[in-house]
Amino acid sequence: MAAVVGIIANPVSARDIRRVVANASSLQIADRANIVLRALAALTATGIEEVVMMPERGGILQHVARGIERSRAMKEARFPKLSVLDMKVTGTVEDTRRAAGMMRERGVAAIIVLGGDGTHRAVVGECGAVPIAGVSTGTNNAFPEHREPTITGLATGLAVSGQVPSSIAFADNKTIEVSVDGAAPEIALVDVAIVTDRYVGARALWRTETFRELFVTFADPEVIGMAAIAGLIEPVGRGEPGGLHVFLAPPEVAAVVVRAPIGPGLVEPIGIAEWRRLPAGLPVAPALAAGAIALDGERELFFDARQSVVVTLNDNAFRTVNVAAVMRFAAARGLLREAARSLVSQP
Repeated sequence: MAAVVGIIANPVSARDIRRVVANASSLQIADRANIVLRALAALTATGIEEVVMMPERGGILQHVARGIERSRAMKEARFPKLSVLDMKVTGTVEDTRRAAGMMRERGVAAIIVLGGDGTHRAVVGECGAVPIAGVSTGTNNAFPEHREPTITGLATGLAVSGQVPSSIAFADNKTIEVSVDGAAPEIALVDVAIVTDRYVGARALWRTETFRELFVTFADPEVIGMAAIAGLIEPVGRGEPGGLHVFLAPPEVAAVVVRAPIGPGLVEPIGIAEWRRLPAGLPVAPALAAGAIALDGERELFFDARQSVVVTLNDNAFRTVNVAAVMRFAAARGLLREAARSLVSQP
């Protein structure tokens, strides 16, 4: 059975308060549609014939459909067959979750996701064993790597069509689970921040004086956001077991101060009291008695002194397409060189 690839393109990612307080760019709908078209063309080049997309109200699909129609009018065969999930559109994150679940049930081989950390988190919460391939279009994009979407599309197509062994094509990833008073856990892909604010306000974190504790699945000095804070102290790779637990303090009394890029163009002094490695599978309780819990940079949960909070890091929680490994394998084995020769030989 031929592999089918899903695409979830969030039309409203990258619209939080960090766009106001930082110097972040913002992708327009036409830009997002062009990203989808580039990924579609790359999938076709690897032999993928069918793709299913999430419906949305932003206009991405209309731009994509026009691009496909123009290509067909020019007698090109650049794009696969495209269908759209039959689901109600609410214009909220529930669309992303519903689409990911429907794609899992339909048996797609992988899901290409356009969005930031929050969009990818929503997909991972519902996609099960289906691997994802991230395209960075959000505000703080610590989880999705910055890469040309054409390359992501090529790697995804090569991976799911069986041209690359699964042991090379896919990588295991970590999550952090947070449970309040024994409730069903919420997950984070990159970081869990414990903050003093106990009101919603702006969901996105940007007021550093409220930060108290930080749990991360990986610590990378090359990304933006909470993972950058940890990465400037003790780097931890995406593929390494465990993560890092950081205790924060006001800079004027902290043992260590780092200047961390917590948002695009937003570099702030962050006080560090201490830090330690966070082993997988070990439940940890935050030290703060009451406050809010931000998952991947957005406040999602609130707790008080009467409630218990448990934070647990999990290794091997979900899979992604290992784009770099796939493309290295393709180059070494001449996978795309062979494809090029077959194209040249056509009349």
